[in-house]
Amino acid sequence: MPTQSALDHVQHLGRFVSASPSSFHAVAEAARQLSEAGFAQLSESAEWPTGAGSYFVIRHGALIAWITPEHAGPRTAFHVLGAHTDSPSFKLKPKPTTGRFGWLQAGVEVYGGPLLNSWLDRELSLAGRLVLLDGSTVLTRTEPLLRFPQLAVHLDRSVNDGLSLDRQHQMNPIWGLGDPTNADLLGVLAAAAGVEAAQIGGYDIVLADTQRPEVFGADQAFFASGRLDNLSSVHAGLQALLSANNSKSAQAPIAVLAAFDHEEVGSGSTSGASGPILSDILGRISSGLGASSEDWQRALTGSWCLSADAGHAVHPNYAERHDPANHPKLNAGPLLKINANQRYATDAEGAALVARLALQEDIPYQEFVSNNDIPCGSTIGPLTATRLGIRTVDVGVPLLSMHSAREMCGVQDPYELTRLAEAFFATA
Repeated sequence: MPTQSALDHVQHLGRFVSASPSSFHAVAEAARQLSEAGFAQLSESAEWPTGAGSYFVIRHGALIAWITPEHAGPRTAFHVLGAHTDSPSFKLKPKPTTGRFGWLQAGVEVYGGPLLNSWLDRELSLAGRLVLLDGSTVLTRTEPLLRFPQLAVHLDRSVNDGLSLDRQHQMNPIWGLGDPTNADLLGVLAAAAGVEAAQIGGYDIVLADTQRPEVFGADQAFFASGRLDNLSSVHAGLQALLSANNSKSAQAPIAVLAAFDHEEVGSGSTSGASGPILSDILGRISSGLGASSEDWQRALTGSWCLSADAGHAVHPNYAERHDPANHPKLNAGPLLKINANQRYATDAEGAALVARLALQEDIPYQEFVSNNDIPCGSTIGPLTATRLGIRTVDVGVPLLSMHSAREMCGVQDPYELTRLAEAFFATA
């Protein structure tokens, strides 16, 4: 049975996920919590304060937050928890108002690698950002608005033999009745944001499941929610950073939360892990501490990145798809993710770091490695290690139904991941 602390924690996670239907909303909610805790938001185009303090920067759908302790100097190391704010979904296309036969539909493009069938027969909302003609940005989200209705079994008698969905022709959600030439989906988004549709110059809008997160199962063992990949890690890093801000240990490194966007589509953007955002910001922090080029390199040599992204629990109905000797379970602790081909960045040094932190704080953890016949995914870990040359280790909570519209984890595991992140930030 989960502890009361874990139950309380997962309820807080559920509220965070509900407030974060898009990467931009996730950043806004994280910024709200940071601001309430005394972190100051900085602009990348402004001069930054030097020395100790707690700060954050927002770049589109990414957020970097950090604590520079009083003792920090030019060679002080960074402890970076890296995660990502985006999740597999569908993104609104240009000219999004479509339809036929009296139905209003939305033109959407598949974003990342969602389990398409899991999005069928769900009430969905639209959420994201609108960029107005004057250059300002507003967030918007609708109430339940759309649905991908599945074809009835009477019209497809072979559907239970295997469902195959055409992304272009069959993944067009309905959102109303009428003539699409007399309807305006952007107008709905503008009204939800309190602006005029004519003011919209551009938009980044995704679909989000509207079902609320739930604890379920015998002994309240399980937690189901959309976007656990990877808001479970963003939330863990955020709560750990807030705890570090409260303690402000005199011996701690510079604690950093790096919540990137666009991991699900390769991270190649100004706000993704393959872009310059993290190196830009860490460089400015070091510069503000008087670091020379040599100091900067020495600081990076002593630094660590804890790359936190969800992983796979063993599936009882498909055990043959997993490694035969490594069967991660729910509520048995976060995963230490290992891959010989560097799809994860963990090496022996990283494994020893996690083992040391886990032993020190009595945190359970378990190893994950893929079946040799099934290539695994990757994370921001190898990208961060490659860009900055800092030691990196991959961890995350185990899930079932990864990339589904609604994923599930154990109630205890997000709490233990947060405790691991707290120990990581506090360790010199």
